[in-house]
Amino acid sequence: MKQREIYITEHDMKRLRALIEIYNGKDRPYIELLEEELERAKVVDPKSIPNDVVTMNSVVRIKDLDTNEEKTFTLVFPGKRGVTENALSILAPIGTALLGYREGDIVEWEVPAGMKRFQIMEIIYQPERLGNYEL
Repeated sequence: MKQREIYITEHDMKRLRALIEIYNGKDRPYIELLEEELERAKVVDPKSIPNDVVTMNSVVRIKDLDTNEEKTFTLVFPGKRGVTENALSILAPIGTALLGYREGDIVEWEVPAGMKRFQIMEIIYQPERLGNYEL
């Protein structure tokens, strides 16, 4: 399956690159997945990011296409998991998979239990949409 183009803000890219440096050696498989995603991302000014793109600190409703179960997550940096209910670390496989994709996209991602397919149903909150460019 051909991978779709993903978008990331300059601010998120800077913070995620710093995260990779901090975690160098720890959680290596997850860091490598994140690095791969960042390498293929189109970097844009935070004020230019489309409103339907998942960015850091976005609240996203997804649907598991195998079970039809829907869940809502906030995509966060490691260490911020306790800050909000249903926080999902960017270092979790599904967290890495969500970054940069758009509402309506179907994402396939390898998780410990096998291949998962889910659809991004709605971006409930995106910081940049509301002018919060530095979260």
